Amino acid sequence: MQNVIKTDKAPSAIGPYSQAIEVNGMVYTSGVIPVNPATGEIVEGVEAQAKQAIGNLINLVEAAGSSADKVIKTTVFIKNMNDFGKINEIYATFFKEPYPARSCVEVARLPKDVLIEIEAVAVK
Repeated sequence: MQNVIKTDKAPSAIGPYSQAIEVNGMVYTSGVIPVNPATGEIVEGVEAQAKQAIGNLINLVEAAGSSADKVIKTTVFIKNMNDFGKINEIYATFFKEPYPARSCVEVARLPKDVLIEIEAVAVK
């Protein structure tokens, strides 16, 4: 059986999808972008966007009853691969060793023209 996860501490879905789904003790998040959930505003700059997006992701994972140290896989979508190092620095402040498995890809465009989107799989 699946459980829909929803929190106001992460951006609301902007389409026909759930923020996250929990199935058999596994949490699967949708992509999370750097929208301040309290104001709906998008922060400026890649470092600020990385902090906001990853913070939103952690809030969503915690709403599912998990935590950052139980994230086992992330996928990071970035607008510019030149920002990879800056994003890694921010990422490392949220996730500790052993780090989750991760994919990072440069994409042509993201929702609301943000610079980063991130999704995760976590255990409960």
